[in-house]
Amino acid sequence: MTAVEMPVRWLLVTIVSGSEAALRVRVWRELRKLGAVYLHSSVCLLPDRPDVAATVEALVQRVRQGGGRARVLHTQLLDPAEEAAIIAEQVVDRDGEYNEVIDRTAAFVDEIALESSRGKATYTEVEESEADLDRFERWLTSIAARDYFGASCRAGAEAAVQRCRDLLADFQLAALAADTKSLTVEAEPQDRLRLVSGEDE
Repeated sequence: MTAVEMPVRWLLVTIVSGSEAALRVRVWRELRKLGAVYLHSSVCLLPDRPDVAATVEALVQRVRQGGGRARVLHTQLLDPAEEAAIIAEQVVDRDGEYNEVIDRTAAFVDEIALESSRGKATYTEVEESEADLDRFERWLTSIAARDYFGASCRAGAEAAVQRCRDLLADFQLAALAADTKSLTVEAEPQDRLRLVSGEDE
C-alpha cells in the first residue's frame, strides 16, 4: 500500500432504501461502485472527495424521493489504528478486483493462443476478442476510479490488459493476412480465365 496522508476525511453514509427492490439494487450497486467499506448493512464509509460526495448526494436524493431514509455525515476517524484498518480493507478489496482482472485476462491470452495455433485468425474471432478487451478496459477503469489508496496489484492488472492489447493487435494482423490470402485464392480461377480468353486487365 502506498503512503496515505492521515487523517483522511470521510463520508459516513447511512441509507435505508425501503421496500422497492429496484431502488435497493441501485443503492447497492452505486455504493459498491464507489468502493464503500461497510460497517453495517446500511452504514458505510467513503473518502470525502468532491466527485464521491456528488455521487452520494444524488443517490441520497433518489432514496428520499423513493420513500427511503438517508443521511450523509462528513467526519474524521480519531483512532489512527481504526483508520488504518478501514484503509487496509479498502485496499484489500481493490487488490481482489485487480487480481480478478488478471485471472480473466489469462483466459483471454489462452484463447488467442489456441485460435492462432489452429489457424483460426478470422474476422469473427477478432470481433469477439475486441469485445472482451473492451470489457476488460472498462472494468479496469472502474476499479481504478475507486482505488483511493494505491492498491499494489494495480500495476499487474494494467500490465495484463496491455498484454491483451498487444496480442490482439498481432491477432488482427494475422486475421487480415488470412482474409487477404483467401480473397486472392478465390480470385485466381477468374484471373486464369481472363488469360485463356485473351482478355485485358
